[in-house]
Amino acid sequence: MKKTNITINNMCDEPIYEQISQQLKDKILSGELAENAPLPSIRMLAKDLRISVITTKHAYEELERQGFIYTIAGKGSYVAKRNLELEREKNLCEIEELLTRLSQLSRQCDISEDELIEMLKTLNEEYKII
Repeated sequence: MKKTNITINNMCDEPIYEQISQQLKDKILSGELAENAPLPSIRMLAKDLRISVITTKHAYEELERQGFIYTIAGKGSYVAKRNLELEREKNLCEIEELLTRLSQLSRQCDISEDELIEMLKTLNEEYKII
């Protein structure tokens, strides 16, 4: 098992277990960690990061609860099969939240719907967003 590169930022307000779970989630979603790939043991990861086993256990439990990993007793934790439909639904919810915030901000700045659409088109051309 190769070492998983995870960085802990002690200056960050985000709890350490969330930093770990987010970084592992990012690696899973990007494909860096493939389906059924073994993860470091809870103890090994805790040792590598010089943190409590309880913290790494909490991170793994969170990832398992969210469906990103599965654990086989006595064998370890592995990357779960991605549920693309569930991921899409979660992303749609996040987009809706962002669009709601965008709508609120645009009203505060008196920006029309046409202006917003034009801004999106310009950004898309520049950054190839969509």
